Amino acid sequence: MLTIQEETDLLPPLYDGPFEQPMWQTFLDRLRQRTRADNAALAFRPPDRPLSSVIRLSSGYPTTAELIRLYQQETWKRDPLPYFELREERVYSLSELIIPGDPAHDAFRREILVPHKVVAMRIVRVSEPGGVSAWLNIVRAAGDFTPADGAVLARIAPHLRRALRFYAEIERQKAGARMAAQVMERLNFGWIRLDAKGIVLEESPEAARLLQHGAGLRRMRSGRLIAADPLVDRRLSAALRSVAEGGSAQPRAINVSHDPWVDLPLVPAVPDPDSPAPAAAVVAYIQGDNRSLADRHEQLAELFGLLPSEARFALALSRGLSIAEAAESLGITVETARNYSKKVYAKMGARGQADLIRFILTSVLALA
Repeated sequence: MLTIQEETDLLPPLYDGPFEQPMWQTFLDRLRQRTRADNAALAFRPPDRPLSSVIRLSSGYPTTAELIRLYQQETWKRDPLPYFELREERVYSLSELIIPGDPAHDAFRREILVPHKVVAMRIVRVSEPGGVSAWLNIVRAAGDFTPADGAVLARIAPHLRRALRFYAEIERQKAGARMAAQVMERLNFGWIRLDAKGIVLEESPEAARLLQHGAGLRRMRSGRLIAADPLVDRRLSAALRSVAEGGSAQPRAINVSHDPWVDLPLVPAVPDPDSPAPAAAVVAYIQGDNRSLADRHEQLAELFGLLPSEARFALALSRGLSIAEAAESLGITVETARNYSKKVYAKMGARGQADLIRFILTSVLALA
């Protein structure tokens, strides 16, 4: 068992390590001081990665950039230490891992250990259920460690395993969140939490980006969300009041802009009594395109084999405009627009505007 002093000094920073920057720095500093080591290091490596991909955190004398470069590029291939074969939670000394007289071990000592000033070392390995392994080691440039120093690592190992599990799960959740955020960003979809007066309480990064890039909406100094177009703003204010006051059980949808296209569905916020955030009355789900029709037509033309003029017309139809409205927005005659529509429907295999909209919305264009 850890002593009371060790529990006080080492366990809190060990469990808090994933939230620290640099990670586990306080824990490694205190472990180095407790064992009178010249360096304390924590390394992570998934089982399917080469030794060169290790994540290494350390406290003590620095490793030179040149040695790191040499190790990552070449020397790791000759590293003879059986990292994944170490029995978990057992503390190993350097003499147990380096075999004198073995050419590979002698070369590793000469090329890596001596330049790193590694004369004595204690190392322990743990892993978590997802397969990530971690190695905690302490190093001295002169003199060996005592059995008490090795015992500290042994007593820490079970706690390190739990902290590693927390870290690995956090990283997996962050990776999933990054993927979801990338999809949401590509789909140009976000959300805005509003109070009953239309004051913005919180917004997603995607919503903030859409608002920043000419989405037809802006936030006033007071924090109130308004539309740039006065007519749209009146419709937005009325819809917000209706939803916030409970006058509309169904979501209300506002088209804020045609080019770039931006829609704003409004739904009543679901109360969350356990959340410390200010209570919202309405959630606005903003969905739109941060590119104009002019930016999109080249991708659409390439995707469906359309001429540039046909692609511009198809995009206008996909935004819900009629043939006459699309003709007016593009500055062409209605007769020309009808001619375009026949060619676009034929090339895309669409039987009408509903098919055309579905083909475009479900194509990879939404992710481009």
